[in-house]
Amino acid sequence: MAGESCNLNKDEAEILKPSSPSPSSSSPQPPPSPSAHCLQTLQELSSLNTPENLGNPATVDLGPKEKHSNKALPPFQSIKRCSSCDKRVGLTGFRCRCGDLFCARHRYSDTHDCSFDYKAAGREQIAKANPLIRAAKIIKI
Repeated sequence: MAGESCNLNKDEAEILKPSSPSPSSSSPQPPPSPSAHCLQTLQELSSLNTPENLGNPATVDLGPKEKHSNKALPPFQSIKRCSSCDKRVGLTGFRCRCGDLFCARHRYSDTHDCSFDYKAAGREQIAKANPLIRAAKIIKI
């Protein structure tokens, strides 16, 4: 029995041994050559790191200056304010069903001029939840 356990350990060792890639199956690929643009960028960076440019940071040219147009900038996010009193609400604002944003004081429909019809919405919700049930028509004899 002791001999069999040694054979199992050898088998396990062969299974767990990492397989090395065969040299004849594939040769290693050479690294891709850097493009001309990358070489040009490297040359510009090395010229910026010269001792003359390191002492005077004002002479460092980081590339062509582009004028920013108004279209390139993201749209300005409006400050969230209450629709009734123009108080800044931020994250604590309440969105009403009429679609406006209100502060804590004006969040209820009776405190602001709400255009949403709550009665009609309630009627529609009840009608959808409780459909009419009609008995099948009985054939009279």
